[in-house]
Amino acid sequence: MHSTILVGELAVELTRKDIKHAHLRIYPPEGIVRISAPLWMDDASIRAFVLSKLEWIGERQRELHLRPGLRGGRTRLEFSDGEAHLYRGAEHGLKVVEGARRGSVCLAEGGVLELRVRSGAAREDRERLLDLWYRRRLAELVPPILEEWQERLGVRVAFWGIKKMKTRWGTCNNRASRVWLNLELAKKPPACLEYVVVHELVHLIELSHGPRFKALMDRYYPRWRSVRKELND
Repeated sequence: MHSTILVGELAVELTRKDIKHAHLRIYPPEGIVRISAPLWMDDASIRAFVLSKLEWIGERQRELHLRPGLRGGRTRLEFSDGEAHLYRGAEHGLKVVEGARRGSVCLAEGGVLELRVRSGAAREDRERLLDLWYRRRLAELVPPILEEWQERLGVRVAFWGIKKMKTRWGTCNNRASRVWLNLELAKKPPACLEYVVVHELVHLIELSHGPRFKALMDRYYPRWRSVRKELND
């Protein structure tokens, strides 16, 4: 259940969920305030919770407004507390817990991404931990998709892997039967990951993007054009 409440002059997007505790997040680049609250929590309690966080909210919003944007209008992520990060197409607030002996990431209660780091961990260290978590999740998600579509297409890869790529979602070496997938696919909706896997496997049958390739995609994955648009939007 979604709604918007006013706390003083601050508009807060409210979502009620079957969770135990309230979670407050600030979403870049505009600094939108969103709160996920337990079903039992009344509006007065929610407003009191937000009021207790007003100083922190103001600091986070000022940081976002001062932060330089990247190419294409995207905001540079700082991997700081309250920041929004994507996983499988959904936004998750980042909760940074300092003082851990060993860095780790988990998807905690209420959809919060909990990042445990050593005290004073640099931005690059936080990014590296989150990238490792994405890599592990993607390594779990891909095999069943790959197995299903290899069977349906009658092909078999000799090797597949995950790596960062700036300009491609995936690549296929037809001769070596080798497929690489972009690490960023962990952040995309499930259909987008499936589309890229199918796309690269079809290249084991047809190397080019010509009429035969498109005909194969139409036959086996008819909605590929709409999913491709979603992937690239």
